[in-house]
Amino acid sequence: MERITAKYYIETPLDLEKSAQLLAGEQSSGTFIAVPGETEELKQRFAARVESITPMDTANEPAIPGVLSAGGKYQRAMIEVSWSIENFGYNLPVMVSTLQGNLYELTQFTGLKLMDLELPASFATAFKGPKFGIAGCRKLTGVYNRPLIGTIIKPSIGMTPEQTAALVNTLALAGIDFIKDDELLGSSANSPFDKRVDAIMEVINRHADRSGKKVMYAFNISDDIDQMQRNYEKILRSGGTSAMISLNSVGLAGVKKIGEIGELAIHGHRNGWGMLNRHPLLGIEFPAYQQLWRLAGVDQIHVNGIQNKFWESDDSVVRSIEACFKPLLGGYSVLPVVSSGQWGGQAVETYRRVPSVDLLYMAGGGIMAHPDGPAGGVVALQQAWQGAVDGLSVAETAAKYPEFGHSVSVFGKKQA
Repeated sequence: MERITAKYYIETPLDLEKSAQLLAGEQSSGTFIAVPGETEELKQRFAARVESITPMDTANEPAIPGVLSAGGKYQRAMIEVSWSIENFGYNLPVMVSTLQGNLYELTQFTGLKLMDLELPASFATAFKGPKFGIAGCRKLTGVYNRPLIGTIIKPSIGMTPEQTAALVNTLALAGIDFIKDDELLGSSANSPFDKRVDAIMEVINRHADRSGKKVMYAFNISDDIDQMQRNYEKILRSGGTSAMISLNSVGLAGVKKIGEIGELAIHGHRNGWGMLNRHPLLGIEFPAYQQLWRLAGVDQIHVNGIQNKFWESDDSVVRSIEACFKPLLGGYSVLPVVSSGQWGGQAVETYRRVPSVDLLYMAGGGIMAHPDGPAGGVVALQQAWQGAVDGLSVAETAAKYPEFGHSVSVFGKKQA
């Protein structure tokens, strides 16, 4: 029988072997005491197995408080535990409850983080996965051999549909590839969802008829499932190509339900990521996280950005991008979305660390606050990536391209 394997980073004041076995028992057939009915036959079939334990360093203080965290040394280790898929079948919510669930409540652990997953081959037939991925998003936008350049509507909330459409028109004329609602905007008092779709798609469709290029606009459909489906259908009827979902707010079951429709590219926004990952010994790491959302059908997923405005390190961002590029189940391609405090100046370092142009490179203020206006911001980002791929430094790119040079005069000073 196929098994799924999970890799954890743990900290415990107890014996590592005992702690690992406790984790495996708690999340399968066992509990804190032997119970009637837990036969050897049952355990053989349904009990989780500890596959490996790799000791690491020790700490004098616990990473997080725990009932058993007073005094002594706190051992850290990487452990691998596996479960038969008979335990949960192809039920994603129950699988996540098994792999994480009550583990974070156990007093025996003063640190626990799900680091990575190894999924069995049968998941490829059980889950539809992303419909579009990297190749499909390139086909929808007509963008090849460079990153897709995108932006976020700013101000995040407060603009009317007509004001938003006017900004979309400016961006479309400048050659933008992708635009999205901010995650704060759903259907607000002065920007009802249907009216916003009508106003924006009138601009996008008109521009596509004239130029042959259809801008991908990711409308935020996040809501309860029935309303998300209505929002999705509205975008389809209007000629749109993408829908955005706030993954952590909607949840796996909701995203999977929408993703399985398969007619719009799903832009997965991971807002709330910090509460899942910011502590080094609590939560989930991106290599595990992104696999779950690929199974649910997400075509694009946020990975933060190099030299970003948030807490995440460049090394962590690079690992996240590389995780998206790692093959999964013979397909399930997902497009990494680089964002948060980005402008063209980070393109050189991004390309040096991850030499690929299979990215959606997003800049909000980096486009909207460009000294030549949003149109200049779009051009500057295109120039920045051309310079990066050509091996030019930021200074050399600024000297060669006027619009990028103007952005350096504003954003370069802020970054310094």
